[in-house]
Amino acid sequence: MLIQFSKYQGTGNDFVIIDNRSGNIQLTREQIEKLCDRRFGIGGDGLMLLNSADGYDFEMKYYNADGAEGSMCGNGGRCLTRFAYDCGIHQNEYHFIASDGPHEAHFGRNQWIHLKMKDVNSVNNLWHAVVLDTGSPHYIKEVQNLNTIDAVKEGREIRYSDAYKEKGINVNFVEPSLKKINVRTYERGVEDETYSCGTGVTAAALVFAHNENGFNRVEVETKGGHLAVEFDKTGEEQFENIWLCGPAEFVFKGEIEV
Repeated sequence: MLIQFSKYQGTGNDFVIIDNRSGNIQLTREQIEKLCDRRFGIGGDGLMLLNSADGYDFEMKYYNADGAEGSMCGNGGRCLTRFAYDCGIHQNEYHFIASDGPHEAHFGRNQWIHLKMKDVNSVNNLWHAVVLDTGSPHYIKEVQNLNTIDAVKEGREIRYSDAYKEKGINVNFVEPSLKKINVRTYERGVEDETYSCGTGVTAAALVFAHNENGFNRVEVETKGGHLAVEFDKTGEEQFENIWLCGPAEFVFKGEIEV
């Protein structure tokens, strides 16, 4: 089967994207894993299908690089919105459905895409870290000298610890400064450090909100570039109107036999 694909990236988090609005493309886990392989396939942190969905502009179907169906991906959602636009789906405000429910998206300044994330109503404060779900589960750990840590080694140890090895968890190392937070992420499903993780950036920004209540905008620096997270903090552990803002860019397109 010959498949046409496109490659997009958002702050270095890269994805293979396929237009499947016809519903004709069915891929096995092994095929998806091979397509995401950086030596024997196209290469990507994940693969997405742009599907049709009644009542929405499209459905986002996301798969991890290991071929398993994944949870919500923030950078992926922005990239898929850009892909939808490039496919001729032109809206002032996009409404799509993903694994964690409905989302909105629109274009902002400098062609950044603003993606509305799900509300967060609970945060688990551990003595050494914070755990919360922003569409995917995240472990947030504050560190010093972020650039010197071994994010893969330390992230893997946490991800495969007794508490998380069954379902997995994404591990984020965060170094805050006066004007921004710096984040590095080890992602389950990729089982490696990625250049950026949208749901991880979102989770880190909520944890490091500067206003106790009300509007927050947190600037975030990742290995792959700059993002921002805007939200309303409405209580000790309640966050609403959460928007992940950042670039989403076309890289290349082609066709491949699977």
